[in-house]
Amino acid sequence: MDVVVGRVAKAHGITGELAVDVRTDSPELRFAIGSTMQAKLRDGTSRSLTVTAARPHAGRLLVRFEEVVTRDVAEALRGTLLLGSTDDLPPTDDPDEFYDHELEGLAAELVDGTKIGTVKEILHGPGGELLVVIRDGGEALIPFVREIVPTVDVRGGRVVIDPPEGLLDAD
Repeated sequence: MDVVVGRVAKAHGITGELAVDVRTDSPELRFAIGSTMQAKLRDGTSRSLTVTAARPHAGRLLVRFEEVVTRDVAEALRGTLLLGSTDDLPPTDDPDEFYDHELEGLAAELVDGTKIGTVKEILHGPGGELLVVIRDGGEALIPFVREIVPTVDVRGGRVVIDPPEGLLDAD
């Protein structure tokens, strides 16, 4: 399975370097020299890219790919999603640590077993992570903290939500 590890924000300089918004907890592994990834372009096509250099810069990662040698080629990649394989991820040793792809698609249910929806994605913000749960009539944003999400059962295909009053109320 492929997961988004970054998004090309813009070209940087004249030699094909790209400014990438990182969307992975392990950029040092995903963007290591010699690593390859799939690039999903805005037009829906895909191509393989091989990292030749990567360095942090102003909150982004500046990346050079073997296949991108000019600014024109780099500009054409603006908005491209960079995908990595979940097979390349090391196992997590912490039982309270999960990869986003492990949570996406899990059933969300209340402590009493009532199903409330399905985890669509995980949003990473400055205040912490939020589970985006698809529900009848829309989406709910659930703070991903132990007090509200006391149980994550990846093998069982579910997360248990113990919401404070009002969290799941319709607007």
